[in-house]
Amino acid sequence: MTNPSRRIRLAACAVAAGAMLSGLAPTVGASAAPVSGPASGVPAADDPVPDHEGMPDDGFENEPESEQDDLAGAATAGASRGAVAAAPVPGRPADFELAKGTDLSGLVTKLDAGLPKQGLTELLDQANRPAADCGTAGIYGPDLTVSHRICWKADDDATSSEWVPQAISGVSDAQEDEDWGTSNAEPVAVGGYDAVNPGRSDYAAGRDNCLKSSASDACNEKGIRVTFFNQATKMYRHVLLVWPYMNSQDHISFDALHAREGRCNPVVVTGCAAQNGIHAGGMVWYGNHLYVADTANGMRVFDLRKIMDLNPDNDAAVNDPTPDGLESDVQDKKRVGRQSNVWYGYGYRYVMPQVATLKFTTAKNGGTTSENQCYATGRPKASYISLDRTGTDHMVLGEYCNTNNGGSSPGRVGAYPMSALTAAVEGATGTAASADEAYGLPTGAAFGNEDLWHKIQGAMRYEGKWYFHRSNAYDNGRLLQATPGTVGGTTQLVGNAKTLQTSFGPEDLYLAHGRGDGFAPQLWSLSEHAPSKCGACKREVYSYNMSEVISDFG
Repeated sequence: MTNPSRRIRLAACAVAAGAMLSGLAPTVGASAAPVSGPASGVPAADDPVPDHEGMPDDGFENEPESEQDDLAGAATAGASRGAVAAAPVPGRPADFELAKGTDLSGLVTKLDAGLPKQGLTELLDQANRPAADCGTAGIYGPDLTVSHRICWKADDDATSSEWVPQAISGVSDAQEDEDWGTSNAEPVAVGGYDAVNPGRSDYAAGRDNCLKSSASDACNEKGIRVTFFNQATKMYRHVLLVWPYMNSQDHISFDALHAREGRCNPVVVTGCAAQNGIHAGGMVWYGNHLYVADTANGMRVFDLRKIMDLNPDNDAAVNDPTPDGLESDVQDKKRVGRQSNVWYGYGYRYVMPQVATLKFTTAKNGGTTSENQCYATGRPKASYISLDRTGTDHMVLGEYCNTNNGGSSPGRVGAYPMSALTAAVEGATGTAASADEAYGLPTGAAFGNEDLWHKIQGAMRYEGKWYFHRSNAYDNGRLLQATPGTVGGTTQLVGNAKTLQTSFGPEDLYLAHGRGDGFAPQLWSLSEHAPSKCGACKREVYSYNMSEVISDFG
């Protein structure tokens, strides 16, 4: 669910055509510079240069501002039932096809040569933030007993309006044996998006860029960060996800995901607004790859072997030399990428660059999606993803929809063989991965005065049954169950009439199967709302015994 203030925070500014081209391609006459910078005493030309935009448009479709927002549009206490047809939406696997986008391997190789790396095992051993005591106050309904509880450090991680947790995965997704190297950390990974950017550049409103001394550290759109939690030590660490590109001086750099800033050139026109960051409503860690949902486009893929370390000596007060002859600074929270011979990461020690993109090949339906509407045909939304390891490994992908605001579908889900997704990530541009199963969500059931089967924030498949996390604004959500069945000669998802109360602000789902460690299977999820959102709200990561979930559904 999106913070409503996100809807009004985009910049209304532009860039002259020549400057935009300078961001998309090397400056005319530019050539690779020799090793230079602070370490050699020879300064190298680099960003920022006068009137230079910095990060170019990454070529992806911009995400709706109200993405996954229960309160968007007509979703109010007096709202009437949605207009979705009573008949279930047919599943069309072909609509879910993904194909690899432009190859990024050359850019990542350049980053790899310029910056030091850190393995995930070492990162977990050096996790720097302690989990908080969750206390006795809970955010859960009466239907399920919480097995594990993880609470964030009692600072901005627990209360921030800037970073909002959404996605969850873990070592059980990553490895069948549930061991990551020699670590006993049993890591859980949580993804969060940057929801609020006060004062972000808007020349039309008289605001300058986020580098001004008066600007807040939260000004920039920082995209997505992933938090790796070490269950053995109860410590965690944030990693910023970034997108690699060649800057206007033909130097490798990176910026936050889909987050071109709205800093404009002296000639202000209307063609270049700042971009939304992606929502990252779901995440799957599989082998060395981290798949992150990109609602409007498909999935972005990252490689855990490419975590870049901007502070190897663990002393933030001293800038560290980098292999390319420059240096890195982790104290400046307002800059990112290579700027004036220095590497920055918005103050984060670790950054992980995107290595591949999987983009939907089906055309979008022509209907509006500005208030979370969904449609029965055309490209789906990648609102959430999860992994099913109970048979041949599959990834589940599905849509968040709000039928209060129209549309012709409460949402669809599809499943992809992981072998096909892996082949696409590792293959050439255009390599496709097809879903082998797809369904529309059940219809007809009511929840108060609205549809039950919509506002789905997470889904997973386990031993042939489907489980869905349905949000409920600032109140307890519901866990739903459905089973494929034949109705009228077609295979559809048939919803269980029973629902189970879960947490306030329920999000993505992750199944720790336990087979590698001999533990009982755990259904993990997380809550997104900070206490400022409602009196009973609280951000936690938690699990239920899967056996109890199955038993309670009957």
